Amino acid sequence: MITGITGQGPTSGNPDPAPPPQVPPQPEVRYVEMRPAANNTQSSSGDPKTSILLGAVIALVAASVYNLYEINQLKAQLAETRENLATEVGRVNESTNTSTKTTRASVDALKGELVEARRRAEQLVGQAKIDAAKDVDVLENKLEVAQAKQAAQTAKVAETVTAVSQQVSQVKDETTTNKANVAAVSTEVASVKTQAEATRAELQKTIADLSSAKGDLGVQSGLIATNSKQLQALKELGERNYTEFRIAKSKTTQKVGDMQIKLTKTDEKKSKYTVEVIFNDKLVEKKDRTANEPVQFMSPRVAQPYEMVVNEVRKDMIIGYVSSPKVQAARN
Repeated sequence: MITGITGQGPTSGNPDPAPPPQVPPQPEVRYVEMRPAANNTQSSSGDPKTSILLGAVIALVAASVYNLYEINQLKAQLAETRENLATEVGRVNESTNTSTKTTRASVDALKGELVEARRRAEQLVGQAKIDAAKDVDVLENKLEVAQAKQAAQTAKVAETVTAVSQQVSQVKDETTTNKANVAAVSTEVASVKTQAEATRAELQKTIADLSSAKGDLGVQSGLIATNSKQLQALKELGERNYTEFRIAKSKTTQKVGDMQIKLTKTDEKKSKYTVEVIFNDKLVEKKDRTANEPVQFMSPRVAQPYEMVVNEVRKDMIIGYVSSPKVQAARN
């Protein structure tokens, strides 16, 4: 059996040379010098020492022969061991060379893969840089747009604040002016109140001077105005509707409120006149009526009569008014 051989391949470079085979130690051979026996006159067979010496020599020769046999056996074993060792070393060398080639091929393949991986990594890094640069450009554009928008909004807000400040200042000025106007209006209101009270007093006095009379239909009329001042007082009372007119003599009628009136005759000296009136689709002649006389017309729509009052009779013209009830209700 061969010992001392691990069978492991080299770690790097060429494989280490195989260690020299260990040769077992050879037995030491001692040579005995054989000397001729002395010429003794005494017979060998008769000398016991000679017999012992001869036996020893024979034993020594036998031992030498055995030692030679052992040496030859050891040499044969050594030769076989060397041959086996050489075979094993060759097999180990072949296995080592094969493993080395395989390892080298694997290393070369790994180196190729590493180079390819580095190339791909560089490509990816380059593409990533390009993509990152594009993203940066996009973000910068968005940032610029946002900053521009913010600046525009800020400017707009500042403009709005300025406008509002101006409006507030204007409102303050207007408020001050309005306060002054209010004070002036208050003064005017006080003056108007005073005037209104005076007007009311005068109106009451004017109304007190008004008179009433029966109309040409025998119905008691309301208050009669004989001039424009009294007519204005009646309007301010608001009890009836009043429509003023100036009618000249003509062949056609003139619309006054709900009536159509045509002046046919005047007598300026006697303050008399004659008219034709179309009212409720009926033609009525009012002949030789006197100034400030209530001329009445009845309507089925109202309980109170319509009244025509001529305040002034001129040559070929009459001036006056027509009054009508405000409440249009059917007569009982």
